[in-house]
Amino acid sequence: MKIFLSAFLTLFLAVIGLPSQGLTTPITYIAHLDGPSESPPNASPATGNAMVIFDGNANTLEVNVTFSGLLGTTTAAHIHSPTPTPGTGTAGIATQLPFFTGFPIGVTSGTYDHTFDMTLATTWNPAFITASGGTAADAELALGASLAAGTAYLNIHSTVVPGGEIRGFLAVPAPGTILLFGTGLAGLAGFRFRRKKKKH
Repeated sequence: MKIFLSAFLTLFLAVIGLPSQGLTTPITYIAHLDGPSESPPNASPATGNAMVIFDGNANTLEVNVTFSGLLGTTTAAHIHSPTPTPGTGTAGIATQLPFFTGFPIGVTSGTYDHTFDMTLATTWNPAFITASGGTAADAELALGASLAAGTAYLNIHSTVVPGGEIRGFLAVPAPGTILLFGTGLAGLAGFRFRRKKKKH
């Protein structure tokens, strides 16, 4: 609940033009995930949304994902970076293999929220660290540059489409989109909070 509210506050501050931490960070990126956006495209009816908050001051990467309607069950999820051209193409995996810590595996729908420490080598794909310069700090700089350039995407792999069933390129959204996305996250947080109260 606290993480969702923190994310919503960051989005709200971005909408009204106030910095939430530091002068340039955190920076919020969002993506709509679907099959036609995969490479190669597929006809999956599944959809999802991702929000990634990159904070270079705190060296953290918060990843929020919601998805539903997958044809197969989840086998992997991660961020790929960098593609040769913004918004298109494919790239190697930047984050941990084969999926984010705690990501729901073996399901067709789910939600995910986790904050990574970008100073830890375990946050990254070892090959991405090597390609970026050899350290976790290099990997952080490389992903930050890729996100800013529009050459990073998040995708979810499944048993039916092992190469990736849904994906979306991460981009800084327009202010109206940020507000809409933040409202949706706040609603989801409230729903999860009510469910927890009912269980007790």
